[in-house]
Amino acid sequence: MSEKAEEHNPVNVDNSDPNAISDRSAWISLLAQSPAEDLSARWSELGLAPKFTYLRRPEIGLVMTQGRAGAVGERFNLGEATVTRCSVRLATGEEGHAYALGRSARKAEISALCDALMQTKHAAALATKVLAPLAYAQSARREDAARKAAATKVEFFTMTRGEG
Repeated sequence: MSEKAEEHNPVNVDNSDPNAISDRSAWISLLAQSPAEDLSARWSELGLAPKFTYLRRPEIGLVMTQGRAGAVGERFNLGEATVTRCSVRLATGEEGHAYALGRSARKAEISALCDALMQTKHAAALATKVLAPLAYAQSARREDAARKAAATKVEFFTMTRGEG
């Protein structure tokens, strides 16, 4: 992995220490925010096929999203968003849970499996082959969006007229 990938690594992947990824909320967030195609491709490359049972099969529902005017005003209901959730239990007993924006049952299932596997001996492999590349791609997308936004930035200034 390049130095740039390590700089922008929200899950603190350390290939020498499988216990280095201790922030569960960080990897759950990363999995939820990653595009389904990227997650599915990385999962396939990993080559794991763990035995599991569903605690909750992937199911699609709605959540109400809220907003604030100017990010400081009173909250208001902005609208509904479709989400898919899934919960699994590995044959070894670890449980994994996931929510994914949209209607991708496969993304929710893979995310729940990743969450469960991050609690097993497979954590290091999962961190290296799935989470780190997803974190790097997420960082690259954010940098690209910031660069595009910066290109449209306009600086305003005022000039005072001299009194005369």
